[in-house]
Amino acid sequence: MKIELPLLRGVDLGFVPKIKQLLAIISESVPFIPNVSNLSDKIGINRTTLMTYLHYLEEVGLTINLQKEAKGSVKLQKPAKIYLENTNLMFTLSPSKATIGKARETFFANQLGYKNKLSHHEKTDFFVNDLYSFEIGGKDKSMKQIEGIENSYIAADDIEYGFQNKIPLWLFGFLY
Repeated sequence: MKIELPLLRGVDLGFVPKIKQLLAIISESVPFIPNVSNLSDKIGINRTTLMTYLHYLEEVGLTINLQKEAKGSVKLQKPAKIYLENTNLMFTLSPSKATIGKARETFFANQLGYKNKLSHHEKTDFFVNDLYSFEIGGKDKSMKQIEGIENSYIAADDIEYGFQNKIPLWLFGFLY
């Protein structure tokens, strides 16, 4: 990141520490739901620059930015949620803030985001390819949250096999 952003994206070398600070802030709260105004004040950069940096972090493979809708230029839209690209980053940047719930969602985003379009869904954790809704959880996650939502599923950790609309989370590892 220290070399790639200045050379390939034209980022001023002086802003690299601010981008690292941004990544650290994102890692503390996965999924990170950005408040662009507060975040730009906290880091000390303007809103437009912050939006550009969020886009760059996704381009270089450090984050996965979920949009509410993919209309217009995604670069100019504020992401609804931001995930670190993989669980290793989460445990490296903020080991004390890493939880099993955050790891589950990050794992899912990493595995499905590779070949599928992920976006934000109002009632569930993920909307995949504008067709499937997924809620991520443990073995005790109930179907209540996805009730009444067409093409919706639970990706559950700590189960060996699925039943009805509940799919073992580990199976998504085969999609990558």
